[in-house]
Amino acid sequence: MFGPLYRQIADDLQRQIEEGILAPGQRLPTEPELRAHYGASRNTVRDAVRWLTTRGLVRTKPGQGTFVVERAEPFITTLSSHPETGLGGGEGQAFQAEVVAQGRSPRASQPRVSVLQAAGVVADELRVAAGSSVVSRHQERFIDGSPFSLQTSYYPMGLVQAGAVRLLEASSIHPGTGAYLGEILGLRQARYSDLITVRTPTVSETTFFELPDSGRVSVFETFRTAFDAEDRPFRLTVSVFAADRNEFAVFSGVVPTEARTVRSPRSAEAGTGRDA
Repeated sequence: MFGPLYRQIADDLQRQIEEGILAPGQRLPTEPELRAHYGASRNTVRDAVRWLTTRGLVRTKPGQGTFVVERAEPFITTLSSHPETGLGGGEGQAFQAEVVAQGRSPRASQPRVSVLQAAGVVADELRVAAGSSVVSRHQERFIDGSPFSLQTSYYPMGLVQAGAVRLLEASSIHPGTGAYLGEILGLRQARYSDLITVRTPTVSETTFFELPDSGRVSVFETFRTAFDAEDRPFRLTVSVFAADRNEFAVFSGVVPTEARTVRSPRSAEAGTGRDA
């Protein structure tokens, strides 16, 4: 092996992780054990572990040690709606149904509801005056018990004033807010627009998704604006997804059923992608 000793140590540990010698969730040897095994100083061993940490391969738990990161199995969210079922887009019941259809287990926290003053993208997308009241419904979502996404939907207060008072309840609305708005107000989603951005996670997002503190893993942020048949916006949904466990699929037109069964390209990546 070539290069600084800390890189040689890091490369060897990375090889053991990729080959399964050090399994996901397994604790790395202690610092004294690594020093003895590699004949290295404390600082050299720490530099090697730091190199692995910044690349998201290991995670240190205070008082417990350093552990191999358990890689989340990628989940594919279909952003476009299904022509027959209407499911897709990763919102509400559509999210639950798509997770179950892929043989996995979904869970969402109880909504955290707030009344906020519209500003920025919220005011622009909902076409309401800056400073006017909007209802915010925020949820943390999980797949197989692991953090999957953060989702916040914004609604004009006019919907509440028109009779959709359950938007203010800090509880799930079954069978979904879309169906509820259709039942109470006759409001139906006729179309939607999506904007997808990529950025560095905030501190709270890093904590929720258990991401490396280095900011190495980005997050996707999607902005979906729902419109009724008269092209009036009535909901803005902002979702945040960790890039290390999420992928998206979009279908245009009538795509054959077998082609809609997408498979993650990352499922075949085992043992690849090592840095030189």
